[in-house]
Amino acid sequence: MQDSNATAPDWLNDIRWDADGLVPAIAQDADTGDVLMMAWMNAESLRLTVEEGHAIYWSRSRRKLWRKGETSGHQQVIREIRLDCDEDVILLKVEQKGGMACHTGRRSCWYRKLEDGQWKTVDPVLKNPDDIYGTSQNKTGGTHDE
Repeated sequence: MQDSNATAPDWLNDIRWDADGLVPAIAQDADTGDVLMMAWMNAESLRLTVEEGHAIYWSRSRRKLWRKGETSGHQQVIREIRLDCDEDVILLKVEQKGGMACHTGRRSCWYRKLEDGQWKTVDPVLKNPDDIYGTSQNKTGGTHDE
């Protein structure tokens, strides 16, 4: 579902959008290189991300734009945007506000590691999700769409 705005920038046409008009976007800490999270973008969210300088994703569960940090305050300030060699994945190099990107209250969504045939939690919760969001809906099995 690419943006139908006639003034959409030409560079959006260089991206290989999937059948739903989406592209995966990986958020990486610009200073440390840590991979923080993965979310989806459509043409409108990517265009707005560039214009506003903060990460804006497409929430597949809510079917609407999702401004990262709109609920938690944990915005992602864009430092650089890259497109992979196949033109079908976006890399956002970001400054992560609040020190955490995951809805579980952790720095990264990749907090589990496969050890001895089991997924083990290896990164701590920095802040209780209930304290961040004011609800108990954002548990480990939930979505990070804010």
